[in-house]
Amino acid sequence: MASDNTGAVVAPGMGGVSLATLLTGAGTPIILLLLLVMIVLPLPPLALDLLFTFNIALAIIVLMAAVYASRPLDFAVFPTVLLISTLLRLGLNVASTRVVLLEGHTGTGAAGKVIEAFGDFVVGGSYAVGLVLFTILVVINFVVVTKGAGRISEVTARFTLDAMPGKQMAIDADLNAGLISQEDALRRREEVSREADFYGAMDGASKFVRGDAVAGILILLINVLGGMAIGTLQHNLSAADAAQNYVLLTIGDGLVAQIPSMLLSTAAAIIVTRISSAQDMGAAVTLQLTSNPRILYVAAGVIGLIGIVPGMPGLIFLPVAAVLATIGYLRWQSQQQPEAEPEPPSTDRVPENTELSWDDVVDVDAIGLEVGYRLISLVDRNQGGDLLSRIKGVRRKLSQELGFLVHSVHIRDNLDLSPNTYRISLHDVIVGEGEVFPGRELAINPGQIFGELEGVATRDPTFGLPAVWVDPSQRSDAQTKGYTVVDSSTVIATHLSQLLKNHAHQLIGQDDVQKLLDKLAKSSPKLVENLVPGAMNLGEITRVLQNLLEEGIPVRDMRTIAEALADQAGKSQDSDALTSRVRIALGPSIFQSINGTGDEMPVMALDSKLEQILLNSVQQGAGGLEPSLLDSMIRQVLAASAKLETEGNNPVLLVAGNIRLFLSRLLRGRMANFYILAYDEIPSSKSIRVVATIGGNASAAAGG
Repeated sequence: MASDNTGAVVAPGMGGVSLATLLTGAGTPIILLLLLVMIVLPLPPLALDLLFTFNIALAIIVLMAAVYASRPLDFAVFPTVLLISTLLRLGLNVASTRVVLLEGHTGTGAAGKVIEAFGDFVVGGSYAVGLVLFTILVVINFVVVTKGAGRISEVTARFTLDAMPGKQMAIDADLNAGLISQEDALRRREEVSREADFYGAMDGASKFVRGDAVAGILILLINVLGGMAIGTLQHNLSAADAAQNYVLLTIGDGLVAQIPSMLLSTAAAIIVTRISSAQDMGAAVTLQLTSNPRILYVAAGVIGLIGIVPGMPGLIFLPVAAVLATIGYLRWQSQQQPEAEPEPPSTDRVPENTELSWDDVVDVDAIGLEVGYRLISLVDRNQGGDLLSRIKGVRRKLSQELGFLVHSVHIRDNLDLSPNTYRISLHDVIVGEGEVFPGRELAINPGQIFGELEGVATRDPTFGLPAVWVDPSQRSDAQTKGYTVVDSSTVIATHLSQLLKNHAHQLIGQDDVQKLLDKLAKSSPKLVENLVPGAMNLGEITRVLQNLLEEGIPVRDMRTIAEALADQAGKSQDSDALTSRVRIALGPSIFQSINGTGDEMPVMALDSKLEQILLNSVQQGAGGLEPSLLDSMIRQVLAASAKLETEGNNPVLLVAGNIRLFLSRLLRGRMANFYILAYDEIPSSKSIRVVATIGGNASAAAGG
């Protein structure tokens, strides 16, 4: 034997696996082997006593684990434990049945002390009492607990699966808003998947519990009939003696099995009726039952009135009423904390200076966020506001995606706004606004829902989707119905993120471009030296980067951009032409951002006649195009794009390089995630598949 660096004993030949780990992992296989042994080999009474005791202890452990689990997923192995414990109990029934039928004629102690104790002591040695008690336990277990838990498992599994798309979209919304990292998103997606798997497994495991209850009834009937027959026919016992021995043994065996079965059924019912909150059931039940003092006062009053009714045991009812009233009073006292009243907005004016200075000239904010006075709590950390941290997450995520540092967001209150309104501006130009309600949550309809919600109907300010403002207590219900639920801070952060992404070209200036070049000079000093100021000036490079960002292309790969611009030095100073050359150099990156890792990309293409018409028009200054032709082309592009999106693909229009910019400016903003690529931008190692041709009829009509 050897020892690892933790001091644990390691068995030779186990590849460094400690003995403790080996024994811990061997528990389930050992139980399954015991199950096979119990079915095949006869067990002595002492072994049956130990196994029955272990079975009861296991049921109690499982029940306590279910009660004290903070969330159902904290006990994710419960379906497997339920199956194993059920099989163990059925195996014990087989083993005890063998002993009862073979040795039952010798007396009530033939199957061990545990069965004898349940047969003699628990039911008072009367098999009639035992049959009644067993019947009551079976009714409670089979009709009440097991049937109810099975129904709840079925409904919960279905609702959990229905709510998965809404939960996934909520995770994507938080990720896009910069509220969570990629690792957090992966962890939450895995948790959603595990939750669906768990409730699906619980739906199946509840069928095992129900089948076990049915098996208990059948085993009891078989043992009673078989024991009576064996006792009277094989061992020549009288009917009374056979009943005394075999029926008591069978009832003891049934009770020993039914009590753990009822404990496990109760544990299953507790698990499937739990909600996902970070609090164990004992604490949650106590808190929610006693949180409202009026509930305790009413209960105390009713119990007290019953206690003073003549003939009722007042010595029992009145003390209980007094205890309830005392608990209610203590709870009421604990809730009487002075609440800080919100301070009215300050109306003090700053005294005017007699002399003006340059400090009185207010700079224009690159990014501004104005909030109404009711939204100040979202910004104030002292009031629990988390909007500042979320905006910081938005800036970090966008800076990583776009390739340059996004400016700070200047937040200020504006009493001219409605109390719940916010406004987003870039360089003092308003680009978006919305209305949120602190203390409520926005349930967004992603397109497929399974029910309506009560609340204030509105639209998501970011994407314009139908939405409802609901109370936070409705969050779980809304997610179950397929809604994406976010709080007020997330609504503002997501709106800000989308607007900054759409207007990224307005955020980058010459100072930002100079910092990008300075950063590039650390790794490629000669490239930057030849580019600026030798080949072109800073303003020309800035216009190229702005063009790229305007079309949704990040500027992270500054080395490739700089090399493409350096290659064009002296050939052209037109920013549009330079942008086209840079796009060709960035072709592999653009292709991957649209199509992922696939080698073939489905695209739309223009009819050759329509493409020639557009090419001639662009060369002549785009003055000879008929409006009806453009309108028909746009409608066909929109229809083909919608079809591509329903198939799970990004809509891409592939055109000649000379008309790409014209069509991009014509179609930009008409749909989300729409891309127009030139033939030269497709990498030679990739392929395309034309799924729709645009303009066949329109071009023919124009040509005629």
